[in-house]
Amino acid sequence: MTTASPVIAPAGRLARIRKSDLWWSFWHHKSAVIAAGLLALLVVGAFAAPLFVPQNPFDPAQLSLMNAEYPPIWMEGSQWPYLLGTDTQGRDILSALLYGSRISILIGLASVALSLVAGISLGLVAGYFGGIVDNALMRVGDVLLSIPTILIAILVSAIVRELLPPSLRDIGAGGVLVLAIVLSAWVQYARTVRAQTAVERGKEYVQAAKLLRVPARRIMLRHILPNTLTPILVAATLNFGMAILTEATLSFLGIGMPASQPSLGTLIRLGNQFLFAGIWWVVIFPVLHLCLLVVAVNLLGDWLRDALNPKLR
Repeated sequence: MTTASPVIAPAGRLARIRKSDLWWSFWHHKSAVIAAGLLALLVVGAFAAPLFVPQNPFDPAQLSLMNAEYPPIWMEGSQWPYLLGTDTQGRDILSALLYGSRISILIGLASVALSLVAGISLGLVAGYFGGIVDNALMRVGDVLLSIPTILIAILVSAIVRELLPPSLRDIGAGGVLVLAIVLSAWVQYARTVRAQTAVERGKEYVQAAKLLRVPARRIMLRHILPNTLTPILVAATLNFGMAILTEATLSFLGIGMPASQPSLGTLIRLGNQFLFAGIWWVVIFPVLHLCLLVVAVNLLGDWLRDALNPKLR
């Protein structure tokens, strides 16, 4: 009598991830674990804010001057449920922080995603075809790199806002910020992908694909692009924090998100007017929230850069 041998199920994708070097490196890197937990807490808090915050700070009907300038809950004169106090319009600071960080995170994600698409596409084309196309794209990139990023963002934001009718300026403020950041951020991705593509196009597997008459588009996307993703992922992680800072800077200067839909930068700008008037919590808490968010992203980017560097393994 023969017994059937047990069938061993193939390891699932989650099991393979847990056995990977990247997973091991993450759990043995204390800064990365703390940063990931902090970032997850901030992101979940931002997008789940309507479930537990006392008010919607974007709704004027929920604001009352009777509740203005309450201090944080641990100070005398505070009032429940305003844990971090209120501003001069009766807006709950905690609610404003969570709703504002949601806007900052969305603008950062959108700008990084669009910068990746533009930079990778142009970098692949420049590195694969070379010649005039390469020179033209890289010279445009050199011009943009010679201008400070914040200056490009200010210029683009100011021009686009002037072209829009007044009724659409507040509605389209987020899109204008994303466009301003993308126009100054795609160059880094394009130069990185262009350099990697110029190296990969001379290798045997690319030459073999050309002999088989594989379309250039398929060669770039299916064969070359996967070999260029490691430095791009690291750059995208670090630039996510930089995009949030750029948005906050533009909003602080008054050409970003409006006061009716405040991001973290807008909250800092509004609160800065009352810094020396005794209601310090209006500006200190948005600054701390922005710092925590950017530091968490940068710590994850630093870990990812080290984890994906073969020289450090």
